[in-house]
Amino acid sequence: MKYLVLVVFFYMSVFAFEKSDKLFECTEIFKIRKGELLIELERIDEQKQALEALKSATEDLLKQREAKVSYEAEIVEVKRAEVLEKEASIKFMLKENEEVLKQISSIKLNKIAQTYSKMKPAASAKIFSDMDKDDAALILQSLKPKIVGKILTKMDAKKASDLTLILAK
Repeated sequence: MKYLVLVVFFYMSVFAFEKSDKLFECTEIFKIRKGELLIELERIDEQKQALEALKSATEDLLKQREAKVSYEAEIVEVKRAEVLEKEASIKFMLKENEEVLKQISSIKLNKIAQTYSKMKPAASAKIFSDMDKDDAALILQSLKPKIVGKILTKMDAKKASDLTLILAK
């Protein structure tokens, strides 16, 4: 039995020695791998810090650009409002000018009409015969119908007919 215990003890020590060699080798491999992982972890941490710095710089740049765009948008809106205001002012002035022009034309036409109404029908008829049809019709419209009738009777029949058709429109 002693032999048996000695043999068993001997085999156990041999296997334990082999296991301890294997454990020693595994521990060395784990230490080497741990060192590699720590180096890799430091590299990843540096990259993470660089990425965060880049992200921060990008966000700052984006905020600056947004502020610039916002400022420029405000300037554009102010100028747009100014343009719309000027456009409204110009439209108002244009409308006023058109009204003044109509008044001036009306006054001019009335003066011309007064001049032709004071003339003899034969003299007026000769002038209207030489005048453009549309201009003659415009002046004749401002005269009293009795005077127009006297002038048309003194004109060439063809010209009087043309003027009458224009006046009828």
